[in-house]
Amino acid sequence: MNETELLNVCQQFATKSKALKVAPLGNGLINTTYKVTTEGSAPDYVLQLVNTDIFTDPEMLMNNIVVVTRHIRRKLQEQGVGDINRRCLQFATTLDGKHYLMQQGKCWRMMEFIPDTVSRSGVSTESAYIVGHTFGNFQAMLADIPEQLGETIKDFHNMEFRLQQLREAVAENRAGRLDEVQWLVDELESRADDMCRGERLHREGKLPKRICHCDTKVDNILFDRNGDVLCVIDLDTVMPNFVFSDFGDFLRSAANTGAEDDENLDNVNFNMDIFRAFTRGYIESARGMLTDVEIDNLPYAACLFPYMQTVRFLADYINGDTYYRTKYAEHNLVRSKAQFKLLQSAESHLQEMKQYIAELLG
Repeated sequence: MNETELLNVCQQFATKSKALKVAPLGNGLINTTYKVTTEGSAPDYVLQLVNTDIFTDPEMLMNNIVVVTRHIRRKLQEQGVGDINRRCLQFATTLDGKHYLMQQGKCWRMMEFIPDTVSRSGVSTESAYIVGHTFGNFQAMLADIPEQLGETIKDFHNMEFRLQQLREAVAENRAGRLDEVQWLVDELESRADDMCRGERLHREGKLPKRICHCDTKVDNILFDRNGDVLCVIDLDTVMPNFVFSDFGDFLRSAANTGAEDDENLDNVNFNMDIFRAFTRGYIESARGMLTDVEIDNLPYAACLFPYMQTVRFLADYINGDTYYRTKYAEHNLVRSKAQFKLLQSAESHLQEMKQYIAELLG
């Protein structure tokens, strides 16, 4: 779309000043984002085109986000935190009072731009601690949210569902690749019952669902120019899930000493320094809301997500590479083997993880 068309979209929102200029912002892989410069001293805005191929229910999506940001804002006010507009996202409404605009089959939203901020990327023990503390606090602030949120991506981290997908792929064997990977299927099936522990504990009433971010990484934290945390951003995947989602998914990527698709499996190991830094931050901020069952199963969560991703990559390989983008014929198989190696490494550290958490708890 050209700038004139984008400015027309902006005019459908009740902004605090007239939009003068729209320019691309960032390099997001899912939504398309623009910086909107406004007239005078009023706030600038961020305009986003929401990817409705992934987020198929815009009303649910925006209801989740508005409920969450409203609750966080109220908590910050109760705590006497200053400058709340820099510490909580604030969305504009359309002229008819909605938090999103549907126009010609496209979904748009606008939020106030927070100036003088920086973002970070990369993994270190320092950033792992910050991510753990920030997302533990995020979960804790939302632990008493009264509203019911929806699943913006259904069964996103449902291990039983992911195993069902693998079993269907094995049964169909569309690409004729099963024989070469039967050994890995057998390895995954031998762990299947234990890896579905979360769903089983939930059905037994022993494990609650929380409001989780489901995309824990330092890139999704906004910092001020002094390096202090302002707020969590990219809230599209915020939904009910087990605390394992925010805990385990971060470690799957951040604690991997190799690449997600590393062909040299000697490179792939589970980094306990990253685990310790992240876990220390997480437990410091989330301990007050966590149940004994949740705490006891944090090491399980560190194994769950490499397992889940192995299942997903392998199912796609058996299906003939229909979901993940691949660069070469064996790419999904290489990914599967690398994630399985990470799982094995995490499993070898289970007792060490449990001991460290026990030490943190005193």
